[in-house]
Amino acid sequence: MDTLKVRDAKDVEEVVRAAIASEQPLEIIGHGTRRAIGHPMATNAVLDVSALNAVISYEPNELIIMVQSGAPLADVQSLIDSKNQQFAFEPMDTSSLLGASGSGTVGGMIGAGLAGPRRIRAGGARDHLLGAHAVSGFGDSFKTGGRVVKNVTGYDLCKLLTGSWGTLAVMTEVTLKVMPKPETERTLVLSGLDDVAANRAMTAALGSPYDVSGAAHLPYQAFRPATGALAGIAAQGRAVTLLRLEGIAASVADRAASLAKTLTPFGAVDTLQDAASATVWSALRDVEPFAAGGSLGAWPVWRIVCPPASGGALGQALARETGGDVIYDWGGGLIWTALPPKPDAQAALVRARVEAAGGHAALIRASEQVRQKVDVFHPLAPGIAALSERVRHSFDPKIILNRGRMLLTSAT
Repeated sequence: MDTLKVRDAKDVEEVVRAAIASEQPLEIIGHGTRRAIGHPMATNAVLDVSALNAVISYEPNELIIMVQSGAPLADVQSLIDSKNQQFAFEPMDTSSLLGASGSGTVGGMIGAGLAGPRRIRAGGARDHLLGAHAVSGFGDSFKTGGRVVKNVTGYDLCKLLTGSWGTLAVMTEVTLKVMPKPETERTLVLSGLDDVAANRAMTAALGSPYDVSGAAHLPYQAFRPATGALAGIAAQGRAVTLLRLEGIAASVADRAASLAKTLTPFGAVDTLQDAASATVWSALRDVEPFAAGGSLGAWPVWRIVCPPASGGALGQALARETGGDVIYDWGGGLIWTALPPKPDAQAALVRARVEAAGGHAALIRASEQVRQKVDVFHPLAPGIAALSERVRHSFDPKIILNRGRMLLTSAT
């Protein structure tokens, strides 16, 4: 398969137009760290945007950064960290889960749209993409959004591009909102709760006035050998429920004391502060208990979104019926589950239980053979599927970009 490494947006236009003329679909990559997510693609060549890696402008006082889509995410995060700023939506680093090298590019971050535990407070990736330059499946460049935090546009194409997995357009530049890093953080730790009780504790905390920025629960089964950054809290051998507070030190201390009183019915509260707290939340964001290099590295992993009230019962049912492990990133509205390998990744059972709970599920990690047979992304209702197809057709009528990545029927 040919790899076409482009230098600028004009190159992207030419490559896409040539692909249209020859009816040869393209796989779009930056560093390729998320290639294993989605269905195996029916493509004939690779369009590599990794050379589009410049930081075009960074205005810390305006809380804005504009970069080319192939800019390494780690470098960009290091740059904004030097100004004590961050991407508030906590972009997930999938390298540990997938066994990939590096955290990928900014374009890949937006294309995947995977936010972390702070989503409940800061929103998702799509809420932080202010503007983008891209090339459509017609081979035409277009621009959407702007360079200011507050702007008014017509159709919000930024939200369509985020999480589209490169199936609508090839992004060449993106403008993102950055936010100041909190002065301090503190995590309250409850021990020994079962999933349903933990669900109630997290719901109580998130419904309190203490501005909780992360809520997660790890059943004790999640603490298998080699839990890495979670080894400290794993040492006690019991399930842990975690609740994070961030902000000015005096405010965090006051809110932590008040939240601890609120959580009294659920047991004694321990505390993690600053670096210890940050390490734990990074590990949860990246789903390290299910890391490719860990004891469950060969197990398929599902990412489930469901209504909060049913989360604990759903997670318990999945663990009991499949023999799998479950962790809850409740601030992100997620259940992550790793299941013992089967030819269909237990898709029928997972989707039946998730749909009964009013949620949806995506298969984030599985072998290529499984992803050839099982819907990776949750099947859409007929009306929504028809709408999605009209949107896709308006951007890429020949299905030149990442053909078959999101739809099983196109991949086979």
